[in-house]
Amino acid sequence: MQKLFLVLFCFMSLASCTSTNKTDAEHLYLLVGSYSDGTGSGISVYDFNIQTGDYKYISDIKQIANPSYLVISPDEQTVYSVNETKEGGASAFRFDKEKGVLSFVNSQPGRSAGPCYINMDKGKNFIVTANYTGGSISVFPLAKDGSIMPLSMNIDMNPPDSSVSRIHTAAFTPDEKRLLVTDLGKDKIYTFEVKPEAKDSFLVVPPESVTTQETGSGPRHLAFHPNGKYLYCINELSGKITVFACKDYNINAIQSIASDTTQTTDKKGSADIHLTSDGKFLYSSNRLKSDGIAMFSVNSENGLLTKIGYQLTGIHPRNFIITPNDKFLLCANLLSNNIQIFEIDKATGLLHDTGKEIRLDKPVCLKWIRKK
Repeated sequence: MQKLFLVLFCFMSLASCTSTNKTDAEHLYLLVGSYSDGTGSGISVYDFNIQTGDYKYISDIKQIANPSYLVISPDEQTVYSVNETKEGGASAFRFDKEKGVLSFVNSQPGRSAGPCYINMDKGKNFIVTANYTGGSISVFPLAKDGSIMPLSMNIDMNPPDSSVSRIHTAAFTPDEKRLLVTDLGKDKIYTFEVKPEAKDSFLVVPPESVTTQETGSGPRHLAFHPNGKYLYCINELSGKITVFACKDYNINAIQSIASDTTQTTDKKGSADIHLTSDGKFLYSSNRLKSDGIAMFSVNSENGLLTKIGYQLTGIHPRNFIITPNDKFLLCANLLSNNIQIFEIDKATGLLHDTGKEIRLDKPVCLKWIRKK
């Protein structure tokens, strides 16, 4: 009888562990960066069920002004945000995975105004901010404990000509040997060589190459195909997506296709771009008139896009994010003060509005962190 009890106990324990692991896998932390004066939501944390689309508020941290864009460290222990202000800079927060709570670590000032995008290398050596108003790229070394050290580089992209740079994104190539930087003001994409071992020169200046977009296009955000062979650029001002073939760190345009077909010529507002994890479908957000998300299928042979539909959203959709299982797309609508939850049809790529939404002030950026 005692042996039977032990066998049953072990079996129940194993079943319990299996169930717990499955439950943990169904839930992720959703982190939301926002525009805030330091008293609003700031960065909010939610529990999100990637199987059902249900969510629960957990916590927020308010003390930083305009933590509008976030990046998560590879070990998911530290969260970094831009300080999108006239002074610029970046902040670090420790993340408690057990409680889902952020705690402030430190901030460092920048030399350039309006940082709107932040990224970091997988080696956890540096963070990089794209400074929209200042027209520059800032590099901050990281200490071993994840705190931010003083600025080591600020690369001003305004000289030598008189046109005004508006730096919007800094995206690493899949192997992290290059950093691609979009300049919305000059219609250019810069490719910088990366030197992670160099303390004071993480990026090799001047850029290794410069890719010129169509005049007035306004390159904004970038997304690499999972196979690394194709790069997709959403152009804010022209409302078009440029598809690039990638080879040996060179990018060559192979397609231009409209994401936004509804805006007037002087008020384009395309914003963000992402692919499903299997690379079958691509989505792009558009603002200012018929706010919504354009949907595309991706040709697996050549990376080219075919438009398959358009999903209306709330007002002024910004960043959006796709769950790792490709089941849901969450869209942050800045002026509707909500995050809409859409279900993805895995066969067609079309979006279905679930009617579920997260209400909060001025959401801008969405990021995932695993529960365990």
